[in-house]
Amino acid sequence: MPNDTGDLLQGTLSILILKTLVTGPAHGYGIASWIQRTTHEVLHIQEGSLYPALRRLEDKKWVSSEWGLSENNRRARYYSLTAKGRKQLQAEAAVWVRYAAAIQLVLGAEPALA
Repeated sequence: MPNDTGDLLQGTLSILILKTLVTGPAHGYGIASWIQRTTHEVLHIQEGSLYPALRRLEDKKWVSSEWGLSENNRRARYYSLTAKGRKQLQAEAAVWVRYAAAIQLVLGAEPALA
């Protein structure tokens, strides 16, 4: 399968990160791994995209972070969803569900004859 998810990820990375953090704090590698597993290996989030996105989400106060120890006893920054981030996730999810339904209608439609 060609790797043409770049444009999609720019528009959806925030919602993917916010959704990942619903169940609790996670470090960057954990976030990327969860997204990869949950999408059955379709989406792979690169560090060069993930960490700038996490900083943007922190700037917007949608996530907060603190240092902790990972499962490997290494220092890692753990990100948590804030109340503001939870509201943003709900709003963005509603929009994406609507978009996905509209795209599904288009993909399932018979092409118009010219």
